[in-house]
Amino acid sequence: MNRLVGELPKVGIRPVIDGRMNGIRESLEEQTMNMALKAKEIIETMRHASGEQIECVIAKTTIGGVRESAECDAYFKKENVEVSLTVTPCWCYGTETMDTDLLVPKAIWGFNGTERPGAVYLAAASAAHDQLGYPVFTIYGKDVQDSDDESVPIDVISKIKLFVKAGIALATMKGKSYLAMGGTSMGIAGSIVDNNFFSDYLGMRNEFVDMSEMERRIELQIYDPEEYKTAIAWVKENLKEGKDYNSKISTREKLDRDWEYVVKMVLIFRDLMIGNPKLKELGFGEEAMGHNAIAAGFQGQRQWTDFRPNGDFLETILNSSFDWNGIREAYIVATENDSLNGVSMLFGHLLTGTAQIFSDVRTYWSKEAVKRVTGHTLTGKAKNGVIHLINSGSTTLDGTGQQTDNEGNPLLKHYKDITKNDVKKCIEATEFCTANLDYMRGGGYSSKFLTKGAMPVTMSRINIVKGLGPVLQIAEGYTVDLPEEVYNTIDLRTDPAWPTTWFVPTLTGEGAFTSVYQVMNNWGANHGAISYGHIGDQLITLASMTRIPVAMHNVDKERIFRPKTWAAYGTSDLESADFRACKTYGPLYKKV
Repeated sequence: MNRLVGELPKVGIRPVIDGRMNGIRESLEEQTMNMALKAKEIIETMRHASGEQIECVIAKTTIGGVRESAECDAYFKKENVEVSLTVTPCWCYGTETMDTDLLVPKAIWGFNGTERPGAVYLAAASAAHDQLGYPVFTIYGKDVQDSDDESVPIDVISKIKLFVKAGIALATMKGKSYLAMGGTSMGIAGSIVDNNFFSDYLGMRNEFVDMSEMERRIELQIYDPEEYKTAIAWVKENLKEGKDYNSKISTREKLDRDWEYVVKMVLIFRDLMIGNPKLKELGFGEEAMGHNAIAAGFQGQRQWTDFRPNGDFLETILNSSFDWNGIREAYIVATENDSLNGVSMLFGHLLTGTAQIFSDVRTYWSKEAVKRVTGHTLTGKAKNGVIHLINSGSTTLDGTGQQTDNEGNPLLKHYKDITKNDVKKCIEATEFCTANLDYMRGGGYSSKFLTKGAMPVTMSRINIVKGLGPVLQIAEGYTVDLPEEVYNTIDLRTDPAWPTTWFVPTLTGEGAFTSVYQVMNNWGANHGAISYGHIGDQLITLASMTRIPVAMHNVDKERIFRPKTWAAYGTSDLESADFRACKTYGPLYKKV
């Protein structure tokens, strides 16, 4: 279900055509409209992160001139079209048929055929977009097709899907909220929530709630008591407590009180994000509405965790694709209210529909250091060293890697594909340890697990740099397995009650990717968002739509898809060209 206010965005398909009648236009009507239908068929195999099928709207007629273009624009506005794909097999009148909505990401698919010059229109129309300041993605198959060939080449399908994924992600964020519960955590810059960044680049608003609201709702019982009963029973029946590593062991009475408290925290935080009609029935009409938050963060440390149970369980459960109510879309909740990592998680989630791993990018372990400390020689993908990703007590249970495909390979699934057995295995692979009372004096429960190796993953992070603005970093790579004794030795040097993921970025020999150390050394902050799959190309396309430049990445050039006009800023050094193009166009939603 779509749990946020507003309709889900749709993709509008604009079949443009040579407007000359009395023979030319009439001969092209069927072929042009069939291209639109083919594109619709491709796109409607895709789905939103929330699970629904992406819906396409085709213009009521082919578009041969400015009047039909305006009629299409009016129709699309009524239908909540937020992503625009123009298709054509032929020459058309560029400026007369183009989409001129600045806020709608747009692409043109020009048919590669010799009978009619679709490629000529594509070049002319993209030049018009460039000259007038409307960045457009261009899609053109590598191989010439016959005019009656209605098949869609694989390279065309790939670009259509890449464009639509990013466009739908961008449109889904617009008008939604980032909810900050609390303020800055321990001086972490990412938790200094930047209103202008959210507004200008993402079209989002910011909502702020003091952490005392959590205590108020617990004390006044502003949560669904029936759901609480279900939740606490599920916790007791399904979750297992891990070892208490503290020097002073908590009493059973204290542990039970903490379980009750942290379960209520989950209910309340979720209700703050999206609302809950049950609260209205209980007489709390204002609280029932929520903040329409597509992502959120909980400050926690230290003002909260010094005297109340921490937010680890809250973050773990909400960031997972299941809870006591069953399997559902994961929420996006940032540890320590690191809003910039929260946005990075949101990007990954909207592009893939999967849960996101929030981690500290904590330690680079060279092969020499591993050998010295554990006696083990790193091999395979880990031979050049590993990065220890370990968050301070929470991350999604999907991150265990216990969900598997038909061949038994570990992965993180879109929640629509998760089975009850997947859920069971994720839970069985996790322990909930008493929080480290040196760090979090109020107690609580930290999730402890070890992520399975051999999963392709992408780590990303947005940073804001004074004078430059936001920049995105991307590192594709793999999770890896280390021997149990190596894991135990290293784990005891940090905090053994926290979740661990061993990550190895793919090295290219260029820039920051000359070594694993350099990836760690160039990472812009202490946190990273980890998505299943190699989605660096999708992140790059989305970043270009928002006008956030990419500061480092290890994505092959052949996979990079940005608006055509980016080539005008240089074709040999694509990273520098991206910075110049983003600076020229500026934030997508900037108002001044």
